[in-house]
Parts: sequence; C-alpha cells; structure tokens
Amino acid sequence: MSSLVKATKLIGNLIGKVIQYSPVFESEPWGFVADTSFFNVVLMAESELNPQQVLNQVLEIENTLGRKRSGKEYSSRIIDIDILFYDEKKIDENNLVIPHPLLHRRKFVLEPLAAIAPDLIHPGYQTTITELLHQLKDNSLISLVVEKEEFARLVNE
Repeated sequence: MSSLVKATKLIGNLIGKVIQYSPVFESEPWGFVADTSFFNVVLMAESELNPQQVLNQVLEIENTLGRKRSGKEYSSRIIDIDILFYDEKKIDENNLVIPHPLLHRRKFVLEPLAAIAPDLIHPGYQTTITELLHQLKDNSLISLVVEKEEFARLVNE
C-alpha cells in the first residue's frame, strides 16, 4: 500500500494535480501465477504534459520506486503505473497505446475506474466504463481495501 501512496504523491508532483482517487482494491494476479495479491487504484489527474511526457514521468516514477523491468512477461513488481486514458485521445505508437489496450478485459482496472468515472465513454468501444464492467467475463476476486477518502487522506498527509 505504501508504494501506491508514494506513487500518487509523485504523480501529483511530476505529472499534475490528482483530482480524483478511486478506492483501493486488492486483487489476485491477472495473466500469471504469484504468491501475493495486488493493490489497485485509479487516479484522475490534470496535466500540462503531453502523453509522451506523461509516459516518461510514469517510467521515472516506477524507476524511483524500485521497479525493475524484465522482458514482456507478466510478473510481480513493486509498482506498475498504466495510462488508461488521456482525454478522449486515441494513440497508437511503438511505446504508448491509449486507451490502454487491455483495460476492458481487467476487472482490477474497471472496478476502481467505475468508482470515479462510471459514465466515461471508452473511445474504442463507444460504451461506458459501467457497461464494460457489466459485460466483463473476468471472474477474478477483487475486494475493497481502503475507501477513496481514506486513501486521499493518506496521500495528503
């Protein structure tokens, strides 16, 4: 949980003002087997940075917090920050795809995202986040760990 708090503070300092926090959820690993579960939160931030600059800052934050990248396989890691959306933009570049190409298949993303942006329209599917969550076939376990107000308090301490 402390990595989420540290990452959120760094996002606020390096990328832009965090204007919304989802609750924190705990989920089982997705796409691989691991001994530990994961904590997930979705943030909404206002930024003057362009998408590539945001990505560069995200990678720097992950590096600062001790993330070691090793290939393309899923694995346990101390922190993983994804850019889910950037306004209504659709971006498909070598190192950056927005909206995130797998968010519509991941309960651990859609559940917290629906908590802060239920009516957000996914530009690739022309449907709301709530509708994507209801259509989801991901039956993985996910549970609320920290309410969003409590997480915001931890970040702002």
